[in-house]
Amino acid sequence: MLEVSRVTVRLGGRPVLAEVSLDVAPGAFVGVIGPNGAGKSTLARAVAGLVVHDGEILVADRRRDECGARAWARLVAYVPQRPVLPGGMTVTDYVLLGRSAHHPYLGAETARDRRVAAGVLERLDLGGFARRTLAELSGGESQRVVLARALVQEAPVLVMDEPTTSLDLGHSQRVLALTDELRRERALSVLCTLHDLTLAGQHADRLVVLRAGAAIAEGTPAEVLTEALVATVFDADVEILAGRDGPIVVPRLRPASSRHTTPSPAADATRSVAR
Repeated sequence: MLEVSRVTVRLGGRPVLAEVSLDVAPGAFVGVIGPNGAGKSTLARAVAGLVVHDGEILVADRRRDECGARAWARLVAYVPQRPVLPGGMTVTDYVLLGRSAHHPYLGAETARDRRVAAGVLERLDLGGFARRTLAELSGGESQRVVLARALVQEAPVLVMDEPTTSLDLGHSQRVLALTDELRRERALSVLCTLHDLTLAGQHADRLVVLRAGAAIAEGTPAEVLTEALVATVFDADVEILAGRDGPIVVPRLRPASSRHTTPSPAADATRSVAR
């Protein structure tokens, strides 16, 4: 459904992504992981059609540069990491903006649009917030409302950039569980950047690892989430446990003397092997 082929992005003349390729089949969940500054958000924005890029991005064999913004919005829904929200707008009215790609210019929302919006709000535990203004919401509530707006687009591809950043544990689980349900119900293709490696391992069918703008590894969570790779990419000392739903990444407590210092010989050996 989604094909990203040799995509390169330069911002301010500086390369941020370098020939990144991946694909997401209908109903698949591909997670993108990597350290801060690796290019994860830029990749999500490129697929959403928000940054200029070299290379090709196709959804259902349609190229981004051959589609207008409204046509692309019918194909790709995007959940940004840091949304800008109009505080005076109600939750319902904001979520209904996600239906605008399906309307003719100057067209008003329909009864079906309102049913779709109400159904998504209920599934995201937001039914009681429908008449509140966005200014009245907490950070976590706002994040779920932004996801609701994306889901009502009913696009075949959903791109989420760190969707659990502002959420507590319970709502993080519910948001990703709902995403799992919808991708199975609708054959929704999901591309999602995540910092939480355990959540990535539990929900993704495949993981793509970015470092310094390049894709350096790809595979199933069990193949990608190894102690050696996490040490190399994140400079982190972790233990990987075999969980029922996927790998569980548990940080080990480093001695204070080893934090922010020269890596240990073992870490150097791991990096040497990885290279």
